[in-house]
Amino acid sequence: MTKADLINLIAEKANITRVKAETVVNTIFDSMVEALMRNDRIEIRGFGSFVNRDYGAYKGRNPRTGEVIEVSEKKLPFFKVGKELKEDINGPD
Repeated sequence: MTKADLINLIAEKANITRVKAETVVNTIFDSMVEALMRNDRIEIRGFGSFVNRDYGAYKGRNPRTGEVIEVSEKKLPFFKVGKELKEDINGPD
């Protein structure tokens, strides 16, 4: 499913215009990005949670030249699936 598919689905199910549905989707995604930028945890019950993981700096190697390079520390968003979603997809254990 693409973002456009999601917008169309929301517009259809909520019986609103595509423009309003796009505003809703963009607001949700923008709010999630802002929360992750503040290093906040996002938890959506029954779906999953998003959290930033910290990765320290390390020495890497350019695969083409073999040159050693410094890779700076970084944060990457990580998604952990919720129990209900996992069960919906796989069935109960």
